[in-house]
Amino acid sequence: MTRLAIRAEGLTKRYGRLLALDALDLTVSAGEVFGFLGPNGAGKSTTIRLLLGLARPTAGRAQIFEHPAADVVAAHSLMAYVPADVALWPGLTGAEILELLGRTGPGVDRAYRSELVQRFALDLSRPARTYSTGNRQKVALVAAFATRAPLLVLDEPTSGLDPLMEQEFRRAVRLARERGQTVFLSSHQLAEVEAICDRVAILRSGRLVEVAAVPELRRLHRTEVEVSFTGTAPDLADVPGVEAIHTTRPDRLRFSLTGPPAAALQALAAANVTALSVRESTLEEIFLDYYGEASR
Repeated sequence: MTRLAIRAEGLTKRYGRLLALDALDLTVSAGEVFGFLGPNGAGKSTTIRLLLGLARPTAGRAQIFEHPAADVVAAHSLMAYVPADVALWPGLTGAEILELLGRTGPGVDRAYRSELVQRFALDLSRPARTYSTGNRQKVALVAAFATRAPLLVLDEPTSGLDPLMEQEFRRAVRLARERGQTVFLSSHQLAEVEAICDRVAILRSGRLVEVAAVPELRRLHRTEVEVSFTGTAPDLADVPGVEAIHTTRPDRLRFSLTGPPAAALQALAAANVTALSVRESTLEEIFLDYYGEASR
């Protein structure tokens, strides 16, 4: 049986009349990188607060490695957390903060921490009050990735990082997976989630819309196909799965394909096709499709 790092069952949170989270059922397996997507107000931060035991659910329950999330002593001994807006002790240097966090957490790999400091180009000699937003974020990320905690909860962790440091972040996530750690990544950076996550959950208005592996999620949605041909255009009007046919030039057309491609390929084989390009939907397009359907 797969060990679960996170389990939420009917997790619900109301703030007065506002239903911030509506009966969330979610499991995250130990050792996976799990992406948690949604815009502001979708309920991501509320979910994280409940997982951290910083808020009490109106209904339902959350567990961290079979410990109730409300048991913060037990749950926090198994996790490291990086908030979206990192606040540090202003009078302490980066080195002192890492040492403090290492002593209060579930243990730290000091050699790996030193490697991370170099990779993230972090000057530990400066006091935290002199750090930029990005450098504060780096301190928190180094502390989290160097920890021996089996679960890393990361809330918008790259918001203050430049593109080079984002690449280092992705590398650190992959190494965390190799070390057997679980990463729960809440993010607006869809390309980032697509690049590093094993599975993705999409949250909309407090409700879970979809949970799937990234390739499975793509297969639920359309593929964009562009065809060049000579002579008569392929007859795709009544082909199952073919939608939104557009003639872009007299010898070229574009269409969307959902489901199995066999029927479309048969129709194309009957025409004199000279070129064919296929592009899968990105995670961002899939994500926007969900919100487009909601607005419609």
